[in-house]
Amino acid sequence: MKKFLALFAVALFTLTAATANAQEKFNLSDDKSDFVRITDVVPDVILEIRYFSTYNFVGTRVDGYEAPQAWLTREAADSLKAVSDDVKAKGYRLKIYDAYRPQCAVDHFVRWAADFADTTMKSYFYPRLTKDVLFPQGYIAAHSGHTRGSTIDLTLFDMNTEKEVDMGGTFDFFGIESHPSYVDGLTARQYLNRMLLRDAMIRHGFAPIEEEWWHFRLAKEPYPDTYFTFPVQ
Repeated sequence: MKKFLALFAVALFTLTAATANAQEKFNLSDDKSDFVRITDVVPDVILEIRYFSTYNFVGTRVDGYEAPQAWLTREAADSLKAVSDDVKAKGYRLKIYDAYRPQCAVDHFVRWAADFADTTMKSYFYPRLTKDVLFPQGYIAAHSGHTRGSTIDLTLFDMNTEKEVDMGGTFDFFGIESHPSYVDGLTARQYLNRMLLRDAMIRHGFAPIEEEWWHFRLAKEPYPDTYFTFPVQ
């Protein structure tokens, strides 16, 4: 019975993704000529590329991540340099968890979400959720803004304490605690840390979302309808 349910889930998610593809107008491209390695533009940025490691909600290295590198469109990288200069003057550096994400990585997420038996990282990233709600509730989707090349997941690193800034929650945690506006379980300092990052990103052209304190998209992204496929190398 469990095997049947798992197969049914895969078929359902595949159908959902196909329907989304049919309804959404988008282009696929493997052209990375307008992309740059972030470290070439922001040399002192700190990289902790979670999907190259096994410490992520999937629990394995994600398809398409062939090196612990971070890429963005040139426009997004230039704006990120302005953010870096801004926060550096306040004693911080930027720490990046993810940037450009190839479409095959998103496809990997979809397959993982359909495998209800795989709950290896549940206690770390989605302790109060069952996997069957991850797709319907929007935690997993068939397409991601990251794949358009101008979206980034990041936090702040305090140069005085030499520690990651306390944001009151971990990257990629599936729950209301990750909402930037969440205050019930945060200290005043944790909330102010979230706002420090958010304000700097907005000031230099990035748009936040209401579900994840770490997630920002260049408001004037150069490829709003193109999803890229080249691997992270």
